Amino acid sequence: MVKFCSFPALLLASGAAMTMSPHVAMAKRIGTIAPYRIVSAARIPEAPAHLRAKWQAYLENSAKHAVHDKQALAAETVAGVPIPPSPADGNGLATMPLDRDAAWYRTSSALEVADTIMSFQTPSGGWGKNMPRNVAPRLPGQHYVHDASPAAGKRSWDFVGTIDNGATTTELSFLARVVEAGDAATAARYGKAIARGIEYLLAAQMPNGGWPQVWPLAGGYHDALTYNDDAMVRVMGILLAAAEGQGGFASLPAHLREKSRQAVADGITCLLDTQIVHKGQRTGWAQQYDALTLVPDSARNYEPVALASSESSKILLFLMAIPKPSADVQAAVREGVGWLQRVAITDRIWDRAGGDPQLVVSKGARLLWARFYSIPDNTPVFGDRDRALYDDVRDISPERRRGYSWYNSTPASALASYDIWQKRIARGEGK
Repeated sequence: MVKFCSFPALLLASGAAMTMSPHVAMAKRIGTIAPYRIVSAARIPEAPAHLRAKWQAYLENSAKHAVHDKQALAAETVAGVPIPPSPADGNGLATMPLDRDAAWYRTSSALEVADTIMSFQTPSGGWGKNMPRNVAPRLPGQHYVHDASPAAGKRSWDFVGTIDNGATTTELSFLARVVEAGDAATAARYGKAIARGIEYLLAAQMPNGGWPQVWPLAGGYHDALTYNDDAMVRVMGILLAAAEGQGGFASLPAHLREKSRQAVADGITCLLDTQIVHKGQRTGWAQQYDALTLVPDSARNYEPVALASSESSKILLFLMAIPKPSADVQAAVREGVGWLQRVAITDRIWDRAGGDPQLVVSKGARLLWARFYSIPDNTPVFGDRDRALYDDVRDISPERRRGYSWYNSTPASALASYDIWQKRIARGEGK
């Protein structure tokens, strides 16, 4: 568990206390969002002593795979032959539906998507993000990811392997559905890509049990342990299916299933270790954590060190889905849900009408939560592109007010599931 008293001074905030009101009477800039801390070999001594050798090996393996990805792409180029244009970008998830009936995954449309998915798998075994898969397969020499503005003789390696925005986990889920619906020939065709994808997720897991947003590591906040957009929870869901041999994962080799089982167990330990504790009480989780120290960290300029309501709710849903939760998991769920209940906002809606979102009074409205809550005050906080931190959403720039989900109702699903979970535990299913 992460205790607040162990945090460094990552926020340069004023000493004045903030209220729990969604809008304070005298809004003010309350601090500056400090930059994230870069992961490097020089920082390995900051990691727990028993993990330092593993961190050294992890960083070396990441660097090796980064080189291998680049060399594999370079080997596909032929002197005098133009490099194929960058692949398209767009809503990749919409092109990989996971909710169709089994028969659809045997159609030519589904198999064409599966072939394209397989063609864009990186040598390390992952996939890029935000790329449609209902397009032609990758051409030799074509980049693995969309590159909007390649420099002369250079290619961007941003997100060449990532779990951000559902990447890699969605590709694996789609391929698994195709294999499950198909015959032995289908399993033989796509099974190796699934196994390579599982190996990729296993290699990307950090020594502390978490996952970075991008692997091989690419630098910046992408190296942080990432709960943002439910990235790590999605990975653990895939590995749990792999460990149990569900559906299209049934043909995975026994050693990969066992490694997946251990990876999930280590991931659960990481979830428990990173739940933020204040004054002896568990609360929620931050969006990102420093990979080496597990101290909550910032990400993009407007994403502060803070408790994240949406990510916390998805973590709680994952923990509640564990068949026989340990006493530690049960405590994490109870106190995490208790935190969501305490910080819920009543009689307000996040009104986006008119182009300038506002938090307005609406009696009887469903519960609402701020995107970020300060540690340890539990008051909503809002960041801007210049790293300024405010206690009122009206003080950030119009562009950021419109371009980010500062309030949401996502945690309501965790509260609803909690009632069912409590009854299950009361029946003795947690022992």
